[in-house]
Amino acid sequence: MKKRKSYGEARRNGSEIDAGPPRMHDQQTNTQRRRVLQAMAAGGMLAGLDMFLPGVSRADAMRRAGEAARVQGGPPRSVTRDFHIRSESIAIAGGRATANTVNHGVPGPLLELWQGHNARLRVHNHLKDDLTSIHWHGLLLPFELDGVPGVSFPGVAAGDTFEAYFPVRQHGTYWYHSHAGFQEQVGQLGPIVIHPAEPEANPADREYVLVLTDWTFEDPARLFAKLKESSDYYNFNQRTLVDLVDEVEQQGLTQTIKSRLAWNKMRMSPRDIADVTGHTYTYLMNGQHPAANWTGLFNAGERIKLRVINASSMTYFNVRIPGLPMTVVAADGQNIEPVDTDEFQIAVAETYDVIVEPAPDKAYTIMAESMDRSGYTRGTLAPRPGMSATVPALRTPPTRTMIDMGMPMQGMAMDDESDQKMSMPQPHDGAQISAMGGMAGMQHSQAINRATNPVADDLSHMGMGNSGPVIARHGPDKHGPGNITVAQAERYRLADRPTGLADVDHRVLTYSQLRNVSVPPDKREPSKTIEVHLTGNMYRYMWSFDGREYSQAKPIDFPYGDRIRLILVNDTMMEHPIHLHGMFMELENHQGNHRPYKHTISVLPGSRVSLLVTADEPGRWAFHCHLLYHMEAGMFRVVRVAPASEIDHA
Repeated sequence: MKKRKSYGEARRNGSEIDAGPPRMHDQQTNTQRRRVLQAMAAGGMLAGLDMFLPGVSRADAMRRAGEAARVQGGPPRSVTRDFHIRSESIAIAGGRATANTVNHGVPGPLLELWQGHNARLRVHNHLKDDLTSIHWHGLLLPFELDGVPGVSFPGVAAGDTFEAYFPVRQHGTYWYHSHAGFQEQVGQLGPIVIHPAEPEANPADREYVLVLTDWTFEDPARLFAKLKESSDYYNFNQRTLVDLVDEVEQQGLTQTIKSRLAWNKMRMSPRDIADVTGHTYTYLMNGQHPAANWTGLFNAGERIKLRVINASSMTYFNVRIPGLPMTVVAADGQNIEPVDTDEFQIAVAETYDVIVEPAPDKAYTIMAESMDRSGYTRGTLAPRPGMSATVPALRTPPTRTMIDMGMPMQGMAMDDESDQKMSMPQPHDGAQISAMGGMAGMQHSQAINRATNPVADDLSHMGMGNSGPVIARHGPDKHGPGNITVAQAERYRLADRPTGLADVDHRVLTYSQLRNVSVPPDKREPSKTIEVHLTGNMYRYMWSFDGREYSQAKPIDFPYGDRIRLILVNDTMMEHPIHLHGMFMELENHQGNHRPYKHTISVLPGSRVSLLVTADEPGRWAFHCHLLYHMEAGMFRVVRVAPASEIDHA
């Protein structure tokens, strides 16, 4: 069998820079230590003991709270900043490991910029042999400065320096990371805060940045090889005989057999929530593992802004602060109309700004639980050093449904064989399945009435009728060999609660609630529609767009100046955070002309999303899944923005 080229191999024409560092630590020892520390932290047994953990002291933790995570601000100015990339042994995740540090830290230093001024950012490569880069995630700048080796520039060779000089055209919360091989996984990343030229729309008395990451003591190249050999290598939440007996009791033997056969046909389990889990990962907040308890201090009566960045390689987090409501005021760096909530799921590479108003003389736990519930990281908001609050226990792991599989519901008219028309679990809020297969009163397959919702006309291209379910039938399967599944029923799921949060008894943020504070200036109708399918073969750990690996795919062309409708269809049974470099996407989400801007959109399994893009940034831009190992396996393309005359002759 011909060996598939990875994204990393293809974009460098065969050059090898993805081998990663040598094996860094004994995995079994650290797994045992991590589980003991997490169990003790959950039981409240580590209060006051974190000063004795390897490489962590109370003074160090508080120093990091004050210097690394606190947004300092100051007078508006242009900024010159140097980023020195080194391979160093550091204390991290309760042990020691070799990491790619930025200015000797993991994560790297906070970069503060000012809208309307200039940024001069210099990347110095001190690595012995490796090419490196820094991508300024979400920033608007010339494509040659975007930091993607093999796409926008050659990369920064060992011993060299690369300078990015550009005017700062935006404000908000962003981040930076390497785009070379697995360097992001071994620590090469950091936060960005850009202060607005105008007064802050949602001012706070104090601001903290929360950088969420996943750390492994394994060699990332070896981790990737394990996934290629066995995609569920790190999944210890498999179905058992007890589960089979329970399913038969609940659904009956016939339905259970049909369900099991369907999942087996897809070579996937309903327990496949995350490819890489807490078995190998330690989850960190601002570089601190849970037992170290990163702490942000506040004074009585203060409004606190938390700028939450998911800078992990593979982990979705569910974020909540028990006992403290949150108001979401920005998504992906862009202001939205405030939304009150109690929990939100943050996909890899997304950012959210939230405002909280803690009660005086009380500590709160900031809980960031991995979506598959295999681990967590946490921090504390407190009025005094040394305070902590109860750490919630990990909740029950979620399970995939037939909606995630992209299956039509009972009785839905589809051209597929009857054995694929499987019944769905009853909604948790008591809604019933209608005769036409829609779930009345539920987020799944919402109905739209044009008489009461004028934006329905804007979304009619997504299969939304006057009163029918928001479902589109999958067209002819033209995917390449890299795809094993097809979502027969493509659902509009922006109003769905994210995976694992459907049944919680508090408020949960959904994409349908994001509303831009202003109206995007380009009001033209799209001149071109591009549909891209997210495809994969979980069994072989092959990931792609339209079933084609990166090395065999052509660029996606956006004619310069055109208005593009970009439709993403997820034919897989996993979430994918899709990131477009260089331009913001406007998410069509029932908010009329107030479509929110996104640079990264999480596409739920079996779903279809629609985005509008104004192609006003010429150049070659990366377009990819931000799950690091999915990107490496091939879920990557180049978007080419050029005049139509150049595209026609390319």
